[in-house]
Amino acid sequence: MTDRYKHSREMLERALAVIPLGSQTFSKSITHFPQRVSPHFASHGKGSRLWDVDGNEYLDFINGLASVLLGYRDDEVDAAVTEQLRHGVTFSLSHELEIEVAERLTYLIPCAERVRFGKNGSDATTAAVRLARASTGRDRIAVCGYHGWQDWYIGSTTRDLGVPEAVKALTHSFPYNDLAALDELLTRHPGEFAAVMMEPMNSVTPHEGYLQGVLEVAHRHGALFVLDETITGFRFHRGGAQAFFGVTPDLATFGKGLGNGYPISAVVGRKEIMQLMEEIFFSGTFGGETISLAAARAVLNRVERDDVPGALAAKGAALRSGIDRILEAGGASDVFTLSGHPGWTFLNIVGTAETSAEEIRTLLLQELFGRGILFLGTHNLSAAHTDEDIETLISTYSELLPELAECARAGSVGERLRCEPLKPLFRVR
Repeated sequence: MTDRYKHSREMLERALAVIPLGSQTFSKSITHFPQRVSPHFASHGKGSRLWDVDGNEYLDFINGLASVLLGYRDDEVDAAVTEQLRHGVTFSLSHELEIEVAERLTYLIPCAERVRFGKNGSDATTAAVRLARASTGRDRIAVCGYHGWQDWYIGSTTRDLGVPEAVKALTHSFPYNDLAALDELLTRHPGEFAAVMMEPMNSVTPHEGYLQGVLEVAHRHGALFVLDETITGFRFHRGGAQAFFGVTPDLATFGKGLGNGYPISAVVGRKEIMQLMEEIFFSGTFGGETISLAAARAVLNRVERDDVPGALAAKGAALRSGIDRILEAGGASDVFTLSGHPGWTFLNIVGTAETSAEEIRTLLLQELFGRGILFLGTHNLSAAHTDEDIETLISTYSELLPELAECARAGSVGERLRCEPLKPLFRVR
């Protein structure tokens, strides 16, 4: 067994003794990182690089599960946070930063007339659901994509242990790019749906006019249209995917990249709906925590001044072109495909008759980690990624993807694995 991950293995053993799954976050746990061949604990990061506790350096394409939009320890964000630390973090009164960041969001985001802050995406999506129910007097929610860990959503997935049946019954999934299916769902329960909530895009590009069609169907049935922009916000466009695709929802939620790794989220929307925040209960001690708000202000400055979404799209287009060439030239397109927006692309894996997709995925991660690349399935680009970083990843893929595809077809993936393959997980995208 290699000593490359010695300290990570030791820390994982300690963690598993006191922390279920050994991590606070499902996607950072042993459900996603195969044991014995993965780094499990970080030491520090800078720019596009992360170092693990064993001192190994990685070119990071996970980027804090897409929360690190600008790169680790961005100079402007660090300066804003350090300055605010000198004045305090959480106070007995509200702070001007709450107003400043809310004003910036209403300026940038088409649907944003009012703003409230939370600490993670689940805070924001759950607040949006409560607002929709309060506004419409209805209970059912239609969903498409991933919307967090709270009962109202996770009960609609196979990871529903502990969610009451009565709660599960109120949330309904619908397929992406299928307006007829959504219309049929809402028709089956006339006058009962409070909202249609969806990610504007993940691995699949919306058909022409699809998002506008969802808005029309939702409104025709008396439901609100809610876009979950936890990932797409500030990654696709400075005004979010709603500005990118030209559709204005009633409510929208933002998070992840808004704070460049600092915990902050927001629910925004039309004035008459958001004013119901004065009647429902959505309140938290740390909603106005100033360190994350200072970080968000710095992030928004960079997004607007430097056209961060445009830079991500350009780098992502170069990455997509390089991967497409590899898959075509290497005869690997039957096992690997690429999809998604250039700033957030998905490397999809298709199992063969001899090898499961989970086995292929595990071997891919084993080999990428060993070569100093952090990746879990999506390329979460940051503004810190350079052209050289993109070329490094393309070069690594050129060595790996055709070879792994051949192993998958030959049924020899298991011979190369130095660990147990990952188990299938619940899918929401």
